[in-house]
Formats: sequence, C-alpha cells, structure tokens
Amino acid sequence: MKRKLSVIVPVYNMAADNKLEYCMDSLVRQTVEDMEIIAVDDASTDNSLEILRRYERSFPDRVRVIACPVNGRQGAAKNRGLEEAAGEWIGFIDSDDWVTPDYYARLLARAEETGADLVGCDYSLVSEQCYRIGEIVRNNTAEQTGVLDEERHKRLLMRPGSMVVKIYRASVIRENGLCFPEGILYEDNCAAMVWSLYFRQFERVEEPMYFYYQHQMSTVHRVTQERCRDRMKAMVRCYEECRDRGFLEQYRSELEYRFTELYYVITLFSYMQGVRHPKLSFVRQLREGAEKYFPDFEKNPYYREQTGREEQRLIALQGKSDLRFYWYYRLKLLVRNVRRGLGR
Repeated sequence: MKRKLSVIVPVYNMAADNKLEYCMDSLVRQTVEDMEIIAVDDASTDNSLEILRRYERSFPDRVRVIACPVNGRQGAAKNRGLEEAAGEWIGFIDSDDWVTPDYYARLLARAEETGADLVGCDYSLVSEQCYRIGEIVRNNTAEQTGVLDEERHKRLLMRPGSMVVKIYRASVIRENGLCFPEGILYEDNCAAMVWSLYFRQFERVEEPMYFYYQHQMSTVHRVTQERCRDRMKAMVRCYEECRDRGFLEQYRSELEYRFTELYYVITLFSYMQGVRHPKLSFVRQLREGAEKYFPDFEKNPYYREQTGREEQRLIALQGKSDLRFYWYYRLKLLVRNVRRGLGR
C-alpha cells in the first residue's frame, strides 16, 4: 500500500537505557498520519527485537519490523528497509536519536511549498533524553539550498551534512539505484556524497528538530584500526561509485579533496591519537592509498585552503618519510600529554 512517508530505523543492540523506546516513541507520535515506520533489526544480541515487536503489535498500521538473520551493519539494514519502503518520501533515523512530534510534517510541508525533492533541517546535540535544545549544529547552509545547479552540487559534495536530518523523494532513489555500502561503518560518508548529485532542489526548515544523542556507545567516541579501515573502505566505494556513474571528472577537485580528507587526513590523526599502539604499517597504508587514487592531492586548492597548516606540514613530513612522521608525531603527543598532566 502506497504511503506518504517511510521512515527507516536500523537497529542493533539499542535496548539498554531506554534508548530504543525513546526513539520509537518519538516516531509513533508523529503528526503525519500516512506514514510507516520500518524498523530493521540487524541481528541484535540483546532484546531490541522483542521491543520492536511490541511496538509492531501496539501500532500495526504504523510499525513494520524486519528481522535480519545476520548482522550486515547499518548500510545493509537501511538497504533492506529501502526494499520494503512504500513511501513517496524516505527518511532515516538512528535508533538512539529522536525527533520532535512535528518533525516529518514540517519537512513534508516544506517540500510541498517549494517543489523540492530533498528537505532537511538542523539538529541539536544532547547528552540526556529530553526535548530541551542543546548545542545546535547547522547541518547545511543557505548557499547549498534552492535549485541544485553545478555550483550548489559542488557545495553539497564538500559538506553534504547528515543523512538522518533529511527526507528524500523516493522516486529519485529508485530511478537511480541509490543504496548504501554494506558490511562497514561510515556508510553515510559514501552515500551522502553520491546521493546528493541526483537531487534537483534542496530546501531547509530553519529549526533544530532532530536530537542527536551523544553517549559513550556512540560510534564517534571509539577509535580502532578496524573502524579506520571502514572509513577508508567507504571512501573507496564512493570513488568507485562516482567514477562508474560518470561524476568523477565533472567534480574531480571536490571528490579529490573529500577523499583525501576522509580516507587519509581525518583517519590518520584520529588513528594516531585514539589507538594506544598505532602501527607504522597502517600509517604507511593510509598514505599509499591516498596517493593511489589521487597522487597530486597536496596540490588540490580545497586541500590548501581548508586543511590546517599544521596538518599539511605533518602530512608533507610523512610524504618524505613514514618513519620520521610516525615517531615525530608520537613524541609530540607524549610531550602534550605530559604537559597536561603537569598542569593539573
């Protein structure tokens, strides 16, 4: 049965601390009547699936639950939801976040007012389950909105913003075979960039209606080599998608910078700072991978303008010697930590 809106909720082990219930409560209370909530349990090992089944029984006209037998990460769960979605519009929400009761109604109204096929808003960072506005994060800017000509597409490529704070016209997704990388984290790093190139008008509601819950289990709080590899894989997938879809040359400067930023620069420094015993071999792989896809990335105008001077200096050092960079940076961190300890 056709619906106005399908909201896809990928779920994995979110039963603790009322996280999943708080998210689902915010969805079943939405003021959009013709709406379905597709909750995809990604082989949770806690009682998340039991909680979702309870909502499905209580709201049979609104909630559908899909139980995946094998964990495929969020990308696979979102793709499974897309296969089942009957909505004219598609939305996504992380299963530990929540939204205001009129969130989707406001986004849909903005789409109808403007004719947009993509609509978003800002979000609020919160550390407790409440509807008090915390730190507001500007998810996109006025310079990115309106009819998406080549210049605005470039701006969206550079800073696409979070995918969960938007709704997407489903026909654009289906007609262009848009989906998410599976089996890795950071699937949005790839999808947000590729998807942005297919939409023709982007509009915003100037209000933070989405609540992004920051807690110790959040992906952003943990750094491991496996997670760093996932970010690298996501950007290789993005490169391949853009190449195969004919976007690579048209947006080469933007894609080169974003690939360098996410695959290499951010990953390098988060790895060196966040992993207790970083491996020189992995640091070397980062540089080699960046140069494999974009050997002249240091000449990129966005890289020169937007990458910090200190980061550029350190990356240039690694270009001369992986070993020198590795030990120089480790010593730099050691000195910094000692000074912090003395300052207490």
